[in-house]
Amino acid sequence: MSPSSSVPVLTIDGPSGSGKGTISRMVAEKLGWRLLDSGALYRAVGYAAGMEGLDLSDAEAVTRCAETTRIRFQAAADGNDTRVLVNGHDATDELRTETAGAAASAIASIPSVRQALVDMQLAFRKAPGLVADGRDMGTVIFPDAPFKVFLTASAAERAKRRYKQLKEKGLSVTLATLQREIEARDARDASRAVAPLKPAADAVFIDTTGMGIDDVVAKVLAVVQP
Repeated sequence: MSPSSSVPVLTIDGPSGSGKGTISRMVAEKLGWRLLDSGALYRAVGYAAGMEGLDLSDAEAVTRCAETTRIRFQAAADGNDTRVLVNGHDATDELRTETAGAAASAIASIPSVRQALVDMQLAFRKAPGLVADGRDMGTVIFPDAPFKVFLTASAAERAKRRYKQLKEKGLSVTLATLQREIEARDARDASRAVAPLKPAADAVFIDTTGMGIDDVVAKVLAVVQP
């Protein structure tokens, strides 16, 4: 048994817009545990590769980049979104751009990059504990985690949350379009061949439709601290 396997892990999986990011951050803060935002890792490696001027179709070079890039998550002093440090540089804002998203998509199709990022995710498992936020944390990355949660909400509720976020950023969107996109993404995620989005058999299922953030946090904490 490796030393890390004795470190407790809480996995929080779920579809886009279920509130995983916000809930994971708040729960990690309350527990005093480390936080892993698995979705940010692909964007961070894509960003690092871009900074090095790498050709994203060069599997060998990008894999080497994935293996050597240092990624750290840091709680923001103002209580806002967690900051992502890539090789010591705060790249949080750059990682939210469409360019970073396109780079992440390009490198995610390289099997050796995916494997490098699996190893990187496993390395986040350090004392006193880890809250891991993603799509396949409880099923693929940390199947032995003692605490697992699957967060979801109706597509209509998730579309409303996303609509509010985008409107606050001054972007022009329609609720109907967002709901269609979320439903299409759900179908894609659930039917993909590699690590499909589904609750782990031993996960606690929490439907957050109509629930306030504090209530959801309390429910998740009760899984770890009954």
